[in-house]
Amino acid sequence: MALHCIVVDDEPLQQEILKDYIAEIHDLELIQVFSDGREVVEFLKSNNVDLIFLDINMPGMNGVELVKRLINPPAVIFTTAYPEYAVEGFNLDAVDYLLKPISFSRFSKAVEKFLRNSAPSATDKDFVLVKSGKKEFRVKIESINYIESMGDYVRMVTSNQSIISHGTMQQFLELLPSAQFCRIHKSYVINLENVEYCEGNVVSVAGKKLSIGKTFRETFHNAWRH
Repeated sequence: MALHCIVVDDEPLQQEILKDYIAEIHDLELIQVFSDGREVVEFLKSNNVDLIFLDINMPGMNGVELVKRLINPPAVIFTTAYPEYAVEGFNLDAVDYLLKPISFSRFSKAVEKFLRNSAPSATDKDFVLVKSGKKEFRVKIESINYIESMGDYVRMVTSNQSIISHGTMQQFLELLPSAQFCRIHKSYVINLENVEYCEGNVVSVAGKKLSIGKTFRETFHNAWRH
């Protein structure tokens, strides 16, 4: 199930940039955008939110004041054009601090950090346990070809079976070796060791051709070539 987030920023252009970035992260669902911190305080009284992308320098109530007003604040990733606010932001236990202009690469790293804190710990075993309905499968990591996101479920395709399990892509990524598995699309994670070839924006994994998303191309090529 996707984690809920909101954007709080008084700049319309920055709102649109963050909305586009969030749309590329399958494990996040944007439920509201605000330009006034005071509205956020009221919204959070009756709505559950997992993460706030929060500008600091806003009229009326700035981001730091907003977090201090909340009794049990959600996770916060600060976004601002002013680096002098960084120390105060981290003193509030912020997940990360993004300095504008924000690149997608930097944005995704901050989100990955947040998702790591929201997911099970990784294991050094050579297998993972995957639940599907009432069954639990012991799957060898080396046999996994790719994982496909399917809304609130994922489909794990191995060398000899396909398993559908409830959960997010990020939760499964956290259970797998980061050097071996790479996200190539908001809907696909592949086992780099089982890649047969890459042609243009398509990669072949154990006979299955998968598209490489534009925002993931550089990360994939760097990981695969090294």
